[in-house]
Amino acid sequence: MRVVSLVPSLSEAVALTLPGLLVGATDWCTHPVGLEVTRVGGSKYPDLDRVVALRPDLVLLNVEENRREDADALTAAGVPVRVTYPRTVDEALTELADLLRDLGAPAEPEWLAVARRAWAGPPPDGPVRRAVVPVWRRPWVVLGADTFAGDVLRRLGVTNAYADGVERYPRPSLDELRAHTPELVVLPDEPYRFTAEDGPEAFPGIPCALLSGRHLTWYGPSLAEAPTVLGAQLADPVVSPGRR
Repeated sequence: MRVVSLVPSLSEAVALTLPGLLVGATDWCTHPVGLEVTRVGGSKYPDLDRVVALRPDLVLLNVEENRREDADALTAAGVPVRVTYPRTVDEALTELADLLRDLGAPAEPEWLAVARRAWAGPPPDGPVRRAVVPVWRRPWVVLGADTFAGDVLRRLGVTNAYADGVERYPRPSLDELRAHTPELVVLPDEPYRFTAEDGPEAFPGIPCALLSGRHLTWYGPSLAEAPTVLGAQLADPVVSPGRR
């Protein structure tokens, strides 16, 4: 079987579990490190001619990561596609197990078994913190309702202030974000690369946790270590006295 993945987390999952199956991936598929496959452009705007030229038996996509028109174009070209859409950790673990089994994995990979154990326990002890979770700025975009990353944070003791809204990715003003008076601001390093110099300064006096976007938003092998990595980062926020 020949597989092309347009989803970074699935590229990592397939490459680690079934070496040799993956023949194409996006420019953003950075794991496993040193992955050597044909690159087919970005997740949002892949080179579909290059994808088709690889003669894939299956192309992997995700509702949030990829565009519907690209999935439709591949289907029209006679290329089978599989579209994923996990919005909780449990859904992600199930979809991964189903996908790898269907691709021919003889057994559940060790990294997936480790991930199941890592997420099987209760949330950590301590108070639940109410947070806003920007994923972009200029304009500001935040996590809203029914998102995978939101469920990851919930299971780590962080409540998303926008989780009860209608929109999945609201675009509030900075003044509105501040008006929520969050106890914590969560700033991942992807899709926008928030850093200590670009992000915390917008929230003076509020603790800001700089998180690994890969561990917060990828649903693949990174899930095995995500609770430990994210837990440590959430426990060590920075506070900026500045304002921009």
